[in-house]
Amino acid sequence: MTKLATAFELALPSRKPKVPAFRWLYASLRAEILEGRLRPGARLPSTRDLASQYELARGTIVSAFEQLKSEGYVEGSVGSGTYVSKVLPEKLLHVAPAQVAEPVWHGKRRPVISDYGQRASPFAGYENRPTRAFRANLPALDLFPTTLWTKITLRCLRRISRRQLMGCDPLGYLPLRQAVAEYLSRSRGVRCAAEQVAIVSGVQEALDLTARLLLNPGDRVCVENPGYPGAVLAFRAFCARILAVGVDDEGIEIRQLPAQGVRLIYVTPGHQFPLGTTMSLARRLELLEWARKSGALIFEDDYDSEYRYSGRPIPALQGLDSSGLVLYAGSFSKVLFPALRLGYMVIPSDLSHHFEAIQSLTCRHAPLLEQLVLTDFITEGHFGRHLRRMREVYAERLSVLLEEGHLRLRGLLEISGVEAGLQTAGWLSGGIDAESAAVAAAKRNVDVTPLDRYSQGRVVPEGLQLGFAAVDAKEIRRGVRELAIALEGARKALPRNSQKSQRQNTVLSKTTGGRRGSWESASGKAVALGEECRERELLARADPRKDRRYAGGVTRPTLRHLLHGSGAQVP
Repeated sequence: MTKLATAFELALPSRKPKVPAFRWLYASLRAEILEGRLRPGARLPSTRDLASQYELARGTIVSAFEQLKSEGYVEGSVGSGTYVSKVLPEKLLHVAPAQVAEPVWHGKRRPVISDYGQRASPFAGYENRPTRAFRANLPALDLFPTTLWTKITLRCLRRISRRQLMGCDPLGYLPLRQAVAEYLSRSRGVRCAAEQVAIVSGVQEALDLTARLLLNPGDRVCVENPGYPGAVLAFRAFCARILAVGVDDEGIEIRQLPAQGVRLIYVTPGHQFPLGTTMSLARRLELLEWARKSGALIFEDDYDSEYRYSGRPIPALQGLDSSGLVLYAGSFSKVLFPALRLGYMVIPSDLSHHFEAIQSLTCRHAPLLEQLVLTDFITEGHFGRHLRRMREVYAERLSVLLEEGHLRLRGLLEISGVEAGLQTAGWLSGGIDAESAAVAAAKRNVDVTPLDRYSQGRVVPEGLQLGFAAVDAKEIRRGVRELAIALEGARKALPRNSQKSQRQNTVLSKTTGGRRGSWESASGKAVALGEECRERELLARADPRKDRRYAGGVTRPTLRHLLHGSGAQVP
């Protein structure tokens, strides 16, 4: 057993009157050992230190140590220190360890938990487990330049100044804020100065700070549905009224937003979480116009859009805003590694001093050493090179996933192509339930997440979230093979009548070209389909000599059956 060094003072119980110093010290040390507060291998303070701490003669300390050593409680020699014995005397091994008593509260003595404390729900972080296909929301940690990061860290420690050891401003280390402002301006089209940038521990802290500053109990907050659960938990903890708004292929659906009375809206326009779509430029402009008219502020979470693989880059929503309505946030943990708890916010200039005040009352400021290292990592060009390298790696891995999925998952799972990010979504066919699919995949060492876990109510067809960035092409191919076996088994396990009824819903889902609206049931899907067909003229009349079919191959009788009782009409 390794010996445990300590430089801490030893807190012993008070000495009772008329008890000899030797007897008190011996009994106290023996009790500390028996009750486990001094563990086997722990080093005791030196006799000189104990004599000084308790104002005893050094000879008294030596005598107590010698008595403990003769009974087998401690061991050691002159010059090497005194340690608790690794093996205690045989008769002491049968002594039951002291149990920690539960506090007994009488009447009103029990602590009262605040309303906020009762509303707050734990938000699970990263599970420290082996990475396998298709774990989402995780970068390729094996390709991070740890040697370079270590070199920069050691250099920063060697040259750290006394002033830096004192800390920094609540909004963060100024050179890092300047580097972030320059990076965002060039790469994301964000319009900001360093004075508007705040360094935080990540997007989750940015959400908490925003809620503290802007929300009062009962304020209405709009969120995407399906969407990021961490945002919902943060806003609910401050007693906000959550309005879940559906999303389609262009982003959040503006027509579902109230005209007035919304305090804040949370969106992920660069790479919608969890569906992976990118908000169109037209929808971004429409959202900004809605916010200007309604008086709401926008929280833009740009969590992983640094990795863009196709399509023309679209400026950040904040870069299109000329009215100071957008709070922009991003995280380095998704881009570099999760243990790096650093992110950033770009705050409208008229709110920055309020954010600074709140930050000074909460975490004071983000850890400075990590800020120093990240500053050099960015300004010396390593950050840009890492992004370029990983963009190529992730694009290749996405391509492998799409090719293998098209080859092996046809008729089981249709994987959506994405323009950016670390994960995508896949849509199940044949009546397969997403939760059952996830369980079956886990048995074959494949990680997939049902999209329903990110939804408030049933708003999307059965689908799965699949990450592709964290594992190499070989593991992706293995994952696709195993997932195909798992899904095929899940489909065969379905009752025959369930498979038949689900075919109609599958066809109906395909009719909308992958649109994800707020569909609560099969009839709800049909209503949404009928409305969309009328709006976009998607219903196409077929040859009258044949059975009339509409978009996606849905027949007139099938559509009429699904719309029955809804009030919708079939052309």
